[in-house]
Amino acid sequence: MDKLAKALGGRIRAQRKACQISQDALALACSIDRSYMGRIERGEVNITIEKLYRIAGELACDPSSLLPQLSEL
Repeated sequence: MDKLAKALGGRIRAQRKACQISQDALALACSIDRSYMGRIERGEVNITIEKLYRIAGELACDPSSLLPQLSEL
């Protein structure tokens, strides 16, 4: 699971940067604590599907695009 969380966090970070949104702004828009958002991006926590959909919505992407491929694990 550790590899999955890290790969997911990396994809979220990459998409956030592509959208030119700060970590603080994304956390605020998603109603997630900013320190928790950092932990998500570092792969230190496993997030719920609800949070994944909230994050994807703010990043204007499909939630499935944030999920890593098996080859990344």
